Amino acid sequence: MRKSKKLLFDKIIKSIPFFACLSEEDIEELGHVLIEKHFPRNKIIFVEEDTQNYMYVVFSGRVKVVHAGTDGKEHILAVHKTGDFFGEMALIDGKTAPATVIAMDDTDILILSKRDFEEHLLKNNKALREIISVLCARLREAWTVNKVLSLPAAGDRVREVLKLMAMHSGVKDSRGTVITLRLTHQDIADYSSLSRETVTRLLNKFIKDGEIEILDDKNILLRPSFS
Repeated sequence: MRKSKKLLFDKIIKSIPFFACLSEEDIEELGHVLIEKHFPRNKIIFVEEDTQNYMYVVFSGRVKVVHAGTDGKEHILAVHKTGDFFGEMALIDGKTAPATVIAMDDTDILILSKRDFEEHLLKNNKALREIISVLCARLREAWTVNKVLSLPAAGDRVREVLKLMAMHSGVKDSRGTVITLRLTHQDIADYSSLSRETVTRLLNKFIKDGEIEILDDKNILLRPSFS
């Protein structure tokens, strides 16, 4: 592994709570058992049947977790960027998750098998405590997503989606909060179960009202007046 890649690997792995508590020796061993795989944009990373076998870490790029409704419409459950991880819940209870994960960009994924997850993490008490904390956070996130979908007003749904994105991928500066995760109008529509046209109309209204701004790099700035 090249030095620059090794530095990135260490940075990402140590940003994950239940990996960060491991010893340097254990982290070094993880580097040998994690499998790196490349997925081009729009490529399916896994479907429901695969979720109980592996845990995934986003090494570069972005992925979306989606679920198809009975009407065939795609609904985004979560978006994961570089350094995020997913799939740990299914490794613990052995049940599949009713979702598909798709690469939003050209993406590199680190894959940890169920066997290695159990060997390196479930036998470590510190790691177990961190895993419990992560599961609690996942539960709170699920509550937030359900809250978004239960709101009757389209404008409120889009606001909550932007707030959720700011919470996960927001950087505060003198202007407000910048959502560093680039989202298309269709992404926001899929997250909020609305049409793209409705989302575009609402975003244009927020811009006109001075609540948000689309920056040159296409990131969304939430101004202090946004609520």
